[in-house]
Amino acid sequence: MDLLWLAPVGSIMALLFAGFLAWRILREDEGTPEMKKISRAIRIGAKAYLSMQYRTIAYFFVGMFVLLLILSFYNVVNPFIPFAFLTGGFFSALSGYIGMSMATRANARTANAAKRSLNSGLRIAFSSGAVMGLCVVGLGLLDLSIWYYFLNSFLAPTPDKLTIITTTMLTFGMGASSVALFARVGGGIYTKAADVGADLVGKVEAGIPEDDPRNPAVIADNVGDNVGDVAGMGADLYESYVGSIVATMALGAAAFSSAGLAVESITIPLVMATVGVIASIFGTFLVKAGEDANQGTLLWALRRGIFTSAILIAVISPFIVGNTLGWAYIGVYYAVLAGLISGIIIGLATEYYTSHKYAPTRHISAQSQTGPATVIIAGIATGMKSTLVPVIAVSAAIWASYYLAGSGPNGFSAAMGLYGVGISAVGMLATLGITLATDAYGPVADNAGGIAEMSHQKPEVRKRTDALDALGNTTAATGKGFAIGSAALTALALIAAYQQEIAVVALTMHKTVVLNLSVTNPPVLIGLFIGGMLPFLFCSMTMHAVGRAAGGIVKEVRRQFKEIKGLMEGKAEPDYAKCVSIATKAAQKEMIMPALMAIASPLIIGIALGPSAVVGLLAGALVTGFVVAVFMANAGGAWDNAKKHVEEGNFGGKGSDCHKAAVVGDTVGDPFKDTSGPSLNILIKLMSMVSIVFVGVTILIHGV
Repeated sequence: MDLLWLAPVGSIMALLFAGFLAWRILREDEGTPEMKKISRAIRIGAKAYLSMQYRTIAYFFVGMFVLLLILSFYNVVNPFIPFAFLTGGFFSALSGYIGMSMATRANARTANAAKRSLNSGLRIAFSSGAVMGLCVVGLGLLDLSIWYYFLNSFLAPTPDKLTIITTTMLTFGMGASSVALFARVGGGIYTKAADVGADLVGKVEAGIPEDDPRNPAVIADNVGDNVGDVAGMGADLYESYVGSIVATMALGAAAFSSAGLAVESITIPLVMATVGVIASIFGTFLVKAGEDANQGTLLWALRRGIFTSAILIAVISPFIVGNTLGWAYIGVYYAVLAGLISGIIIGLATEYYTSHKYAPTRHISAQSQTGPATVIIAGIATGMKSTLVPVIAVSAAIWASYYLAGSGPNGFSAAMGLYGVGISAVGMLATLGITLATDAYGPVADNAGGIAEMSHQKPEVRKRTDALDALGNTTAATGKGFAIGSAALTALALIAAYQQEIAVVALTMHKTVVLNLSVTNPPVLIGLFIGGMLPFLFCSMTMHAVGRAAGGIVKEVRRQFKEIKGLMEGKAEPDYAKCVSIATKAAQKEMIMPALMAIASPLIIGIALGPSAVVGLLAGALVTGFVVAVFMANAGGAWDNAKKHVEEGNFGGKGSDCHKAAVVGDTVGDPFKDTSGPSLNILIKLMSMVSIVFVGVTILIHGV
């Protein structure tokens, strides 16, 4: 049964429903003139930053497009690849921009709705996140559908037609990954530089509340929530979404060709994504809470939507597999189930280690009684320990999906098993429309709290926005867990796709390439070592970047506190624009080298040591990158919520020595969870995609 037509239908459904949610949000009142003024300042700052960031990225895309065009003239890559690269980057950037635009329009509306009730604030903030979540999946399916139908109708029917289609689609995955890395790194540097600067000078040195309008960095901090945690995250998860689908399609085209089911195998991930759209839309209607809701009630309100969506996918998926591939291949459904279950386990484990409802984060809070050093030690230890469950969950998903999907009617097939690993990543991300909504709503709630504070709203308004914000920290950590877990599965599928691509491209170039993947083979061992080191070098570069940018903010805030007369008394206004400018320029400068390192390293290793070394490089980066990403994301989330636990009145509450110690821990955790950690999942996939796209260059040099 041909179900491919469902992909463009699913895309249209997602985009139309996102448009409906946006229309409904924009009908809400923004509040008082002062609330509108603050929201407008945040919106202008965010747009200015993204405009500059996209101009910087455009130079890279022009250069890469020209390089790919030249390679296509020499038949090293197919002629569609340069254009696919551009469209992938465009849609990834568009996803982030739409999310940012919606978030900066929903922040004041959320704060104003929180004056009525907690549920009103929750609905607007969550709907804003749902706009981005549905736009990400809608635009992803649109890009996939356009390229598939165009190439399928344009190319002549040949035995390698599907291979050309899937290879081209992997290239727009590379374009999406490139934008995502720039956006995550640049946005992460901006948001954490502003956040760290505002906290260290405002909270710790001056002893003024968070989001106090006297703090010159407060607008830059609120802008950062949108350019890093919303726009950067949107581009990131667009890349994760399309990357998992195209990797699975590429593996399916090879694995099922001998059975005459190649087209059916690439249909499965696209239809799965469409079912995910429907399930996510249904789940959004279930997210609501009463006025007397506590943290647990709010969390269950979000979980109700996610779990219902996951159950719908689990129920519908076997019929998709059975009616497309045939019931003899039902093992593919079990691979989907393995991905879904693995994602839920990672989410629950992330919540346990980062929510201040549970012992690990409360232990970090308690360590504030003995100073910032013990807070940092406890946070690092918690982050390290938190890697255990995700690693076991992903390992179990790999084992289950490989062996269950690989067992077909004609016996076990390793190629089908690897397809199962890819489809499990699709299963994990199938509910992205709603899981991303629960993630993206957090920065909106955070901004709403800042607007409530700066516009001097009643204490109960800030209390409601703080409840939403605290929950947002946990859901954001959970969202990062999903992204990192799916990245591990997708990267493994991409490594398998790279090996397949070597055979295909070598044949078309009339070259012979022998892969020796033994760990005792020196090029493989060298690749493993270099690949294992790269995530640490990448994190070092991004952490240093945040430190340098934050240093500039700290100096500027101190200068204004000292030189602007009447500022601390509330009689003069700070120069917010100066801090916005410092953070913007620093982020643009600092994001370039880490991103270029990710793109250049597989090319350099491939040219110098050959394709076997590249496989080692990708495997080494996958193993250490996955573990370090989980560690950093969870440690950062735990530090943040440990600080919030103190701010709720525990261990002396706000302004106490314990609070200052917890703030120091939070500032260390900020670049962990919002800059370096979440960028690593893009790093490991981008390296794989670059390797696949430029495999012809490696074969040209090392083939015989």
